[in-house]
Amino acid sequence: MFNALSILASAIPAAFLVIAISVSASAQAKDNIRARDLGIPFAGTTGPLNAITDVTGLEVGQVTVIQGKGILDVGKGPIRTGVTAILPRGKNSTSPVFGGWFTLNGSGEMTGTTWIEERGVIDGPILITNTHSVGVVRDAAVSWMVDKGWAADWHAPVVAETYDGGLNDINGFHVTKAHALDALGKAKGGKVVEGVVGGGTGMICNGFKGGIGTASRQYQVGSQSYTLGVLVQCNYNWSRNDLTIAGKEVGKRLKADPNCFTDSRIKRHFGDYWPYCDSLTVSSTQPDYARDGSIIIIIATDAPLLPHQLRRVAKRPSLALGRLGTVSNAGSGDIFLAFSTAANEQLSENKISNIAMFPNNHLSTVFRATVDATEEAIINAMVAADTVIGINGLKLVAIPNNELEALMLEK
Repeated sequence: MFNALSILASAIPAAFLVIAISVSASAQAKDNIRARDLGIPFAGTTGPLNAITDVTGLEVGQVTVIQGKGILDVGKGPIRTGVTAILPRGKNSTSPVFGGWFTLNGSGEMTGTTWIEERGVIDGPILITNTHSVGVVRDAAVSWMVDKGWAADWHAPVVAETYDGGLNDINGFHVTKAHALDALGKAKGGKVVEGVVGGGTGMICNGFKGGIGTASRQYQVGSQSYTLGVLVQCNYNWSRNDLTIAGKEVGKRLKADPNCFTDSRIKRHFGDYWPYCDSLTVSSTQPDYARDGSIIIIIATDAPLLPHQLRRVAKRPSLALGRLGTVSNAGSGDIFLAFSTAANEQLSENKISNIAMFPNNHLSTVFRATVDATEEAIINAMVAADTVIGINGLKLVAIPNNELEALMLEK
């Protein structure tokens, strides 16, 4: 299961340079297999794209940076990283949105959240990258907001992260301001590329190659119809053993190739967590304990939710993670952000506003949509991802879609 990204990751000469692969939400979206194509049963009704961009006006842009192979040379590579940008009202808007956030386990970073907690409003774009690139991406977002004329004397944009140091020369600081600005500039509506792309390029999810995933749900309250979309950067739970899909312990049953180091002449990083490929048998595929990882989850809806309601919504992805088998490990950065695009011109911090409020007694409908869409987005991230080889020859294996499909057909 290979595409251009995985071929680049494993086969290009070390001296060949790929500066960046810029992926907009529509220009390079392709008909990848998604979780539903494998017969995985999901509850709820999706939007037309089954993506976060089903929320009208929202745009996504991604830049993927891949370069080199072989032994880690800090500052040079190999590089497997990128940036994903979410613009709640699109890049031509300078209007804020109501927002709320929640951290299930706080070993991670999402900038701007103290101001969101205090104020209930998100200004500007939301970006996701690797752990050591938060600063440069945040600075780029501030610069972009200044150039776009966002109405404030100072800016505190949202930038979140997960750790891609398994595959990527993370201490080489290869994500640049130009990469972040490119992701923002190329953001569009339409299909969202999933898997090994953008900020998710170097990530692992439930013991398989992870990355970016998305899904959506439509729901009704009375005669009113609404849409909720989720985008995840999935890097949590580096062991396969806990992975549960549709109530089946698939992580223990899939006879997938192991994650391993492909060249025994190169010293391994992460100690002895992953072995050399030539010392393995299929029966000893993975460690029996989970290393910590992280997941960033962004929830968007067009329903008129206020900040206190969005904080409640932002807690619900925790239940989707539980469905899939994780306990949110001690060192995991599991951080979730929810926002509503409903109030636009009505949202003013300088005058009294008349703003609609979603009925509290119907929030369970939104909670269910959030859990269902999050679960599907995570599985979509794994299903879309290809096997990738990164620093020191570490190979992270894609989930075997054919085996997963067969397990779903079992009674």
